[in-house]
Amino acid sequence: MLQLHMSSVSGPENKKKKKSVKKIVLAILLVLLLVVSGSALGLYVYGKSLLEAADPDSTKEVSIVIPIGSSPKEIGQKLEENGLIKNAQFFHLYSRFMNESNFQAGSYSLNPAMDLKAIINALKEGKLFKKPQFMITIPEGWNVPETAALIAEKTGTKKEDVVKIMADKTFLSQLEKKYSILGKDIYKKDLYYPLEGYLFPATYEFEEKKPDAKKIIDTMVSKANDVFGKYSADMENTSYTPFQIVTLASLIEEESQRDEDRAKIAGVFYNRLSKDMKLDSDPTVKYARKDFSVQVLYTDLEFDSPYNTYRVKGIPAGPISSPGEESLKAALKPQKMEELFFYARPNGQVIYTKTLSEHNAVYQKYRHEWKNWNKKQ
Repeated sequence: MLQLHMSSVSGPENKKKKKSVKKIVLAILLVLLLVVSGSALGLYVYGKSLLEAADPDSTKEVSIVIPIGSSPKEIGQKLEENGLIKNAQFFHLYSRFMNESNFQAGSYSLNPAMDLKAIINALKEGKLFKKPQFMITIPEGWNVPETAALIAEKTGTKKEDVVKIMADKTFLSQLEKKYSILGKDIYKKDLYYPLEGYLFPATYEFEEKKPDAKKIIDTMVSKANDVFGKYSADMENTSYTPFQIVTLASLIEEESQRDEDRAKIAGVFYNRLSKDMKLDSDPTVKYARKDFSVQVLYTDLEFDSPYNTYRVKGIPAGPISSPGEESLKAALKPQKMEELFFYARPNGQVIYTKTLSEHNAVYQKYRHEWKNWNKKQ
């Protein structure tokens, strides 16, 4: 009876148990397969990211020395320490797997924007750092005449010749085709200098002892294209053209002595633009008159020029100087505020006011400072 009872139970129910076990085993196998597949995909994505540049937006050059006899592991550690790669161990493993071992000892100038393959190629080809033979520094806020004068001095040419090169239509056309930041606006008839605003303020180094003016100018525009290009999406999201944004940034550059004031001054400018008020920016008067050494007088405010923001509404004809990156950022992201006026003192302080009467009171209080400051210059 016991055997019969057991056999009757082990029939259909045992089959059900076997099916359940199979389902469990299949489920476990499926989970394991998904885990393995997910891990493989994750490893692939992670490995791919390690091949990319450590900092794609970087423009700085990093100097490192690879001693004679350095192993790939030691080189990887040095590269990671200097922010040139993301992972030293991956560099070591990748070098072994790809049979990359012929690295040249020496001093190198590398960029965090270089991907792993580019860095490996540079180390294999022995692209060593060379001390620059020529260097030129353009400060923020310099205009074309100032920049041209320095280029002329450094290269032994005439300032007038450099200015002519900057206005040469064939040369401008070549630059426009190479650099997207330049548009048809640079050909406007009322502009004093087509490349105003696009000779980016920075220090430039060249391997040759005396590069020609065209190469120097090209390098400056290239730098502007790189820096301004980072904000192209932001420029497209404004109600102004990129040319107008660069123009506004140049005004902010000229009006600001301290970084903390740039976004505030931009805020005042935008408030005035929204109310259809003239910008009333003194630096535009100086630029319009092509006289940068004197204090702006009441008689100067009536000078007839599309640059003079005391005469014309809105953003002036074009840039009045070379704006730095901080001024460009301020032009794109002004501080929200209610003030419509600001007054800059010689000591760098900027006083913001909401009404004309408040502004005039500040002006009367501090106007003597500028008279004394001009006498000292």
